[in-house]
Amino acid sequence: MKVIDLKTMVVENEPPYRGGKYLLFLELKTDEGVVGYGERITGNTYSRNLGDLKSQISLIEEMGRQYVVGEDPFNIERIWDRMYASRHDFRHPSLHATPVLSAFDMALWDIAGKATGQPIYNLLGGKYHDKLRAYAYMPNRGFREHPERAGEVAVELIEAGNSACKLDPFMPEYPIPRDIPLWEIEHAAKIFESIRDAVGARIEVGIGTHGQLTTYSALRVADYLEPYHPFWFEEPVAPENVDEMARVAAHTSIPIATGERLVTKYEFSQVLEKQAAQIIQMDVGQCGGILEAKKIAAIAEAHYAMIAPHMACGPIAAAAAIQIDTCSPNFLIQEANLGPLHGTIFKEPLAFENGYITPPTGPGLGVEFDEDVLKRHLVE
Repeated sequence: MKVIDLKTMVVENEPPYRGGKYLLFLELKTDEGVVGYGERITGNTYSRNLGDLKSQISLIEEMGRQYVVGEDPFNIERIWDRMYASRHDFRHPSLHATPVLSAFDMALWDIAGKATGQPIYNLLGGKYHDKLRAYAYMPNRGFREHPERAGEVAVELIEAGNSACKLDPFMPEYPIPRDIPLWEIEHAAKIFESIRDAVGARIEVGIGTHGQLTTYSALRVADYLEPYHPFWFEEPVAPENVDEMARVAAHTSIPIATGERLVTKYEFSQVLEKQAAQIIQMDVGQCGGILEAKKIAAIAEAHYAMIAPHMACGPIAAAAAIQIDTCSPNFLIQEANLGPLHGTIFKEPLAFENGYITPPTGPGLGVEFDEDVLKRHLVE
C-alpha cells in the first residue's frame, strides 16, 4: 500500500467556535482506496480569517509531498522521524510545524486502523478503559462577579452527571506574566468556598490560568487555595521556564498540570524529570500526533504521572485524543471542549454524556463523516 495523494479541507465551524472559527482537515489517499483523516489544529491563532490558514496549508502541502506521498502508510515511525529530523537541525519542535506532523500522524494511523479493521487503540495495546471520565469548563453564570453563585452552578453540573470541571478564576488572561493582587486571590477563594459549601467533595475543580502568573503570585495563589483542594493548578507560570514551574510544584500540595503548549517527548521529558508537573495535558493535535502522545504517556507513566489531554480542537483531533485515552493505563480525565459541529459532522457523534465519553469501536479513528454536513461547512 502507498500514499498517492493528499488534500486539505477548510471547514467553517459553528458558534461558539470550539477549536476555532475555521478548522483545517487533512485527507490522505492510498492506492488501495483506503482514506485517512487528520487535523491541523487552528485554535484562535490561525483561524480568525481564512487568510491566516494559507501558511499552514502551504506547509502541509510542502511536507506531505516531500515526506509522505509515495510512502507505505504503515511506516509511521519512519515517516514521522524524516519529517521531524531531515532538515539538518534534527528539530521541528514548534507550535507552527509540529501540529502539521500531528495531522499526518493521525491520518496515517487512521489508514492503518482501517486497513486492519481495528480501532487505533487496539494497535497500541488494546482497550484499557471502557469509558473515559471527562470534564468541561464550568459555565460562567455570573460567578466571576458574584462568587456565591458558583455553588449553584456546581450543583447543576453534578445533577448532569459530572464529577469534575475547570474554571479560570483570574481574568483577563493577558498580559503575561502579571502579578495577582491579594483582593483578586481572595475573590477566587470565595468562588471555591461557594462550591465546597454547596457540594462538598463531590466535584473536582481544576484551576486554569494559561501561564499568566509570576512565580511569586503563583505561590500566593496556591497557598490561598490549598484548603479547597483543587484538582490541579494548570500552567501556574508560562511553560517556557520549566525550572520556575518546578519551584511552584515544590511549594504546594496542589498537583501541577501542564502540556497543552508543549511539543514532542523531548519537552515533556524535561517537565517530568524536573518534577514540574504530575498531570500531563499533551494536546494530541499539537504535540506530534498519536504515536508521540503514546510515548509521552509512557514517559509520564514511568514517573507515576497521569495524563489529562488538552482538547480545544476540531472533531478529528478530538477523536485522536480519545484513542490515546482508551489505551493508556495512566489516563486520568479528558477535557471535553466540544462544540455543536462535533456532534453533527460524524455519523456517530463524539458524545460527552453524564460526565463520560464512550470510545468508538469502529476502525481507525472510529469516526465517519456525515458527507452532507461536511459539504455544508466546506469553504472553497
